[in-house]
Amino acid sequence: MAKRHRLIHVGPSAVWDVLADGTRYAEWVVGTARSEPVRGQWPQTDSAIRYEIKVGPARLVNETVVRRYEEGRCLELEAKAGPLGTARISIEVRPWGEKTLVIVDEHPLQGAGGTLHNAGFEVLIQLRHRTMLARLARLCESEAAPDERPGRQDSAGPAEAHGAGHA
Repeated sequence: MAKRHRLIHVGPSAVWDVLADGTRYAEWVVGTARSEPVRGQWPQTDSAIRYEIKVGPARLVNETVVRRYEEGRCLELEAKAGPLGTARISIEVRPWGEKTLVIVDEHPLQGAGGTLHNAGFEVLIQLRHRTMLARLARLCESEAAPDERPGRQDSAGPAEAHGAGHA
């Protein structure tokens, strides 16, 4: 089970604004070329977005469904990847002083992803999460209103402040 965290230098509402916009999924999820809501009111339970993955000239279209939703706190997704199977992705948003701690936890549920899951696969998921959380942080921090951006002085060292650790 791949679990990673990142401290984002804005308040939770700024992070949630990005997570709650299904059209922006492709801006922070690694490997996704575009996304669009297809069912329900994203990110409410059972709503879905369709996303596209480009692999060379091939384009794969898949769907992500919200399985659990607590506004401003938690978003649990089931990402469907055709023959590769499905994965559960939990995104937890926690206030951390004036900042936000985002925790991502992912593991395969069904299909080839679950069957082939091993330590090497886990490393790839960790690398993907590191990049994904960095993208999410950049989006949130660049778009936050000035009053949502706390000072960037941290007591944590540079590696911890920029998401190098994992939970």
